[in-house]
Amino acid sequence: MNELTPEQTELLAAAAAARERAYCPYSRFAVGAAVRTASGALFYGCNIENAAYPATICAERVAVFNAYAAGERTIVALAVIADTPEPVSPCGGCRQVIFELAPRAVVLLANLHGAWRMTTIEELLPAGFTFARLEEP
Repeated sequence: MNELTPEQTELLAAAAAARERAYCPYSRFAVGAAVRTASGALFYGCNIENAAYPATICAERVAVFNAYAAGERTIVALAVIADTPEPVSPCGGCRQVIFELAPRAVVLLANLHGAWRMTTIEELLPAGFTFARLEEP
């Protein structure tokens, strides 16, 4: 597949618009994300930094958490975009959140130069940590 569907193009545009709202005075690395739920709703996220660095939150988590806060539990697609040479990829913490809260979502990685890559969370995080692991002896 060499072209994005209209829905994927819309999702990527939403992620790019969310990126414009990023608060990143420390890293100057603005990231935007958007998710589409099974109901068709779009939810947005941008990275929001804090001088106490561990309090910073990534765009992907903001978007997923916004969907969950609105009562949506089935995320079918997630797009993330940044000004990088190659399509941006989620950090490890975001991969874990996507693995648990959006396990069947199509993941669209992109940059501002038009490059993109479609993937899945299983490809990004093989053998991710699950609730079942908490119940193991």
